[in-house]
Amino acid sequence: MTQEQRPTTAAQSWDKAGWRAYPRVQMPDYPDAEALNAVEAQLAKYPPLVFAGEARRLRAHLADVAAGRAFLLQGGDCAESFGEFSADNIRDTFKVMLQMAVVLTWGAQLPVVKVGRMAGQFAKPRSAPTETVDGVELPSYRGDIINGFDFTAAARIPDPQRMLSAYTQAAASLNLLRAFSTGGYADIHRVQSWIADFTSGPEAERYRAIADRISDAMAFMQAAGVTAETAHELGQVEFYTSHEALLLEYEEALSRIDTTTGIPVAGSGHMIWIGDRTRQPDGAHVEFCRGVQNPIGLKTGPTTTADDLKVLMEKLNPENEAGRLTLIARFGAGKVGDHLPRLIKAVQEEGANVVWSCDPMHGNVIKSSTGYKTRQFDSILREVREFFAVHKAEGTIPGGVHFEMTGKDVTECTGGVRAVTDEDLSDRYHTACDPRLNASQSLELAFLVAEELRNRRVAEPKPQARVS
Repeated sequence: MTQEQRPTTAAQSWDKAGWRAYPRVQMPDYPDAEALNAVEAQLAKYPPLVFAGEARRLRAHLADVAAGRAFLLQGGDCAESFGEFSADNIRDTFKVMLQMAVVLTWGAQLPVVKVGRMAGQFAKPRSAPTETVDGVELPSYRGDIINGFDFTAAARIPDPQRMLSAYTQAAASLNLLRAFSTGGYADIHRVQSWIADFTSGPEAERYRAIADRISDAMAFMQAAGVTAETAHELGQVEFYTSHEALLLEYEEALSRIDTTTGIPVAGSGHMIWIGDRTRQPDGAHVEFCRGVQNPIGLKTGPTTTADDLKVLMEKLNPENEAGRLTLIARFGAGKVGDHLPRLIKAVQEEGANVVWSCDPMHGNVIKSSTGYKTRQFDSILREVREFFAVHKAEGTIPGGVHFEMTGKDVTECTGGVRAVTDEDLSDRYHTACDPRLNASQSLELAFLVAEELRNRRVAEPKPQARVS
């Protein structure tokens, strides 16, 4: 096995339970230690949800992203719900991500690496440990894997049995995603027809020219005899899963030793990330993530210092391997220029191999005039454009985008061609935590990002193809 195929980590000095000796934040205190131990022991006997070879393939794809040979699309639920779990919801989110990927492929003229916030995104960090409603104070809801959404004292008690429910739902989700990815549902000609449906209405007329060019390309390939039957890649896709590695008892229980490399792998998802609230260099979450061979994401916000970033890059990617570490920038519209250049400089000073991805969601939460927590489409787009502009100025590669989105027709973010207003938010506001882009807004954003990518490709020389 070559060095590219055999990732190295700091696993030689790492133990999967070692995080327990480090400061922990954003994690629950379970009142019944015996019940927690029993659940962890049970999970440790279960098969992993993903496999080391899959994680290594994703790392190789992300190495291409880091080098400008591919583009990363990461998206999905803010927090997966037990109550809203259904095959239709999984299908609809998968469907819109395929549409977005095709549009982005047109814009970037590069392969798009597709990573869902799915099959594991059950835990959420919170800004406060408690919340108060009508004078009643209770522990905050931390995601269905930890406690219940209902505002009752009983529901908010952390329950370790929820980890078993999360595992079962994640396994079912992955089973369906694998079937969709390889069973013909992802045929690019089918996806192209969905895109054409979106642009058929008058409100999406400005995107019709792009859709027509994609249709022309499909027609040309078909006329040349390139179909799903003759070209395997047109009928199937590679689709990976990711989530924030917040609940470390769950992560530890599902970690395994990869029999091929002898290096630990997080069996809970192909890619795991460390949030902006849990990225303490000497904290439990960094300690756990540094030892597994999966691709690791690191959220970087306004409070990320250059010194901390340098320490984190050294801890999480000591061998400086391409594809290992993705920096997911989240600053807020109007603030990217204040923070991203100094972090790019820190990366350049270290000569670090990283993927730069833009999360334009978390820095743009506001309270609407009708009292709902929301995000404005224009603010999301503005942050993406600022991200591209900074990278252009710095001569670095804007590798991807990271969206909280759903395939459902929700009304949680305002704006877009179908013009969701503050007054519309109450119609279909279904999120358990943060507001998500709906299917229409997600695809529209893909068209707009594709235009940014297309403009960049016209202005810059094409990257050299990798020699195999």
